[in-house]
Amino acid sequence: MKRLLLALLLASPLAGRADEGMWTYDAFPSDRVARKYGFDPSTAWLDRARLASARLARGCSASFVSDGGLVMTNHHCVHECVEELSSAGKDLVATGFLARTGADELRCPAMQVDQLLRITDVTKRVHGALAGLQGARFNAALYAQKAAIEKECQGTDPGLRCELVELYHGGVYSLYQYRRYDDVRLVFAPEFAIAFFGGDPDNFMFPRYDLDVAFIRVYQGGKPARTPDHFTWSPAGAPAGALTFVSGNPGKTERLLTVAQLEYVRDHALPDALERLAEERGLLTGFQLTGPEAKRVSTSRLFYNENSVKARRGQLAALRDPAFFATKVAEENKLRAALRRDPAKARKYLPAWDRIAAAQVRALSLEIPYDWLELLPSGRSRIGGDLFWMARHLVRAADERRKPDGERLKEYRDTALPSLADSVTSTAPIDAAYETVRLGFWLEKVRERLGTDHPAVKHALGTASPAEVARKVVAGTTLRDPAVRKALWEGGAAAVDASKDPLLALARAADADARAVRKQWEDEVDSVEIQNQALIAQARFAVYGRSIYPDATFSPRLSYGQVKGWKQDGREVAPFTTFAGAFERHTGSEPYALPKSWLDAKPRLDLATPLDFVTDNDIIGGNSGSPVFDRDLRIVGLAFDGNLASLGGDYGFDDSANRAVAVHSSAIVHALARIYGADRLVSELGAAPAGTAGAAPPPGATRSTK
Repeated sequence: MKRLLLALLLASPLAGRADEGMWTYDAFPSDRVARKYGFDPSTAWLDRARLASARLARGCSASFVSDGGLVMTNHHCVHECVEELSSAGKDLVATGFLARTGADELRCPAMQVDQLLRITDVTKRVHGALAGLQGARFNAALYAQKAAIEKECQGTDPGLRCELVELYHGGVYSLYQYRRYDDVRLVFAPEFAIAFFGGDPDNFMFPRYDLDVAFIRVYQGGKPARTPDHFTWSPAGAPAGALTFVSGNPGKTERLLTVAQLEYVRDHALPDALERLAEERGLLTGFQLTGPEAKRVSTSRLFYNENSVKARRGQLAALRDPAFFATKVAEENKLRAALRRDPAKARKYLPAWDRIAAAQVRALSLEIPYDWLELLPSGRSRIGGDLFWMARHLVRAADERRKPDGERLKEYRDTALPSLADSVTSTAPIDAAYETVRLGFWLEKVRERLGTDHPAVKHALGTASPAEVARKVVAGTTLRDPAVRKALWEGGAAAVDASKDPLLALARAADADARAVRKQWEDEVDSVEIQNQALIAQARFAVYGRSIYPDATFSPRLSYGQVKGWKQDGREVAPFTTFAGAFERHTGSEPYALPKSWLDAKPRLDLATPLDFVTDNDIIGGNSGSPVFDRDLRIVGLAFDGNLASLGGDYGFDDSANRAVAVHSSAIVHALARIYGADRLVSELGAAPAGTAGAAPPPGATRSTK
């Protein structure tokens, strides 16, 4: 980590040095690639790469790899689907899954795949509508603009999904139009033991020996979708030093935040998140000890928890390093000094930093109630459990759908409702014991963090304990039945208001307090940051031009780099690992236990085949599942992680040590052919099988179970 922090001193988000940058497709620096690598990506090339790339709405990246709707991503990106398709007597997480025929492919509940069709700059329209507004009026106007623009873009086509994307923290607004596929079926997933070989100890490490790959297929009208824009396959992969591209959807970076914002993240947001994650990890590990079924249903969440802990620790270490933080201060001071040399620019832009600093003070007073009442239970964290998350959205959707589209909370706009409906009415099985534990944990933490006498605590608990409330509402709810949820969703306000379900009653009791603190946060923190970060973005453009890339926003980006190891503690780290290394690392005990299919297939394998490799492409969380491809648009790998030095990548890029970790294209085909006997998949990929003689389907892993 120390090496990372020292190297980050040389890295500036403004410099555009080395191969740094997660670039939007409409502003990719082809000229820089040409100067360094002798290859000039054309507009047509960029269009093909964009259309062959995909996004999983749940938070990962992917790619089209055949003209028949076949999509490649990471195992950990479909782990939730595999878990949902499993049961106590059919644990596909442990055994893996392979559909022998198209009829065997299993639909993933609530999974959606997006393909970016076009990008339109709408900055002038949005900025014009927001001019002169502050606080609540600013937020209302921004909500209305987003709703109107997205609705105009989407029209009446249910297969489209439009998103207004804030780039440069509001300095630029782009409209992204996607083709959305909502019939997604599982084709192949290996055993969890090899997809996450090495477990948490090897996470964010290299050398690495994981086959973190999965294949899904998108359908239209009940048939495999036609996807003529797709990547082709390179069975040999890319050698050391070769130019590589990564197309994906990096989730969030904070390289362009002000010093005041970074101080808030360092001193409050990250420490609080780590405390919460540590407590939740204890909850999950304790729950897993109660039985094999408890372990099965909670494995996915524990995986993401441990991944988050390691990532947040790395981020906090970067921000706590005095030398690194000094560079962020110096970057800000340099920009502000340049503005001071022009009185007009100084008057226009410099107050933005002070207003953002004041917003951080307000954020500190709102953080605990906002996080625990609104953000964590309502958002992707689902800290109160899946059932409470569904109940809250049923209650809110019933209320929000009574309002004009432009006045609704963003997740209930007409353009967002189909996706939300799919999640709320998902047919995935729900474990009552697991839900009881999660709901009780959330209620306990709300009482602990807000205090027994807080109105929100009294509204949610009354005179009962958190554990009592959780047991009562989960035992009494009918929301575990997807048909009930579907009827409530379709019945709208009348059905929800008439329901006496205890979980809906809890959601109603907690809603007003959560809405109130959300409004305070959006009016007094979010609106101030968006408005003034947009001014700072304009200031950067005025001083540095448009040669900088925006922070990540979970929208499609393209990075370039090369297959490249690095030097660590004076020794060279080679860019490749092999199958032989995986067998050498095998101990027979978790997390270093290879699955039986691999042990049985060892005599058939070429152990010198590359398994994983690293590149210096600039990626971050959200890039999981991204295709790694060459200048000929051929797949050479599949990104699934970063190394330890990548953990500071939220705030800066260290080209000397920050590495993306990927599964090698030859490893994927070699395993499919010689371990899993997946000839149909290998043929569809157009990759010559590396000899399938003797390949036998291992029990469970290669038999579809319907």
